[in-house]
Formats: sequence, C-alpha cells, structure tokens
Amino acid sequence: MPKTYVTFGQSHAHAHNGNTFDKDCVAVIDCNDANDGRNKAFEYFDSKFCFSYFEKEFHHDDMKYFPRGFINV
Repeated sequence: MPKTYVTFGQSHAHAHNGNTFDKDCVAVIDCNDANDGRNKAFEYFDSKFCFSYFEKEFHHDDMKYFPRGFINV
C-alpha cells in the first residue's frame, strides 16, 4: 500500500490513537495515492503540520532530523 510521510513544525504536537506526533518524528499514513494521503493528513492533523511527502518524494537519509523515527498513524 502506498504511503504518505508527514513532518511537523516546532510548535506542532498532536495526540492520535495513543501516539504523540511532533517535530521529532515522521507520521506514516497508508493511502491510495498522493491526494488521498494529503487529505488524510489534514483529517488527522488539521492544518497543523509542516510538510507531507508521497513515498517517492521522501528521502530516508533525512531521518537524522527525526530522532523518534517513523510512527504509523
């Protein structure tokens, strides 16, 4: 299943399904395509996130900036 990756700004913190999403992690959303993934990001996090990347756009070598790693939504 395709995935969308979501990052958060310094002041963006969310609790969803028992998980905390903040600047130190990357949220992973299962989706049908890029539009579906972005729509789900707005559904889960309102407009309080920094960027959303469809799986082909996200560079895993940037994970040094996200010490808490990936968290599935």
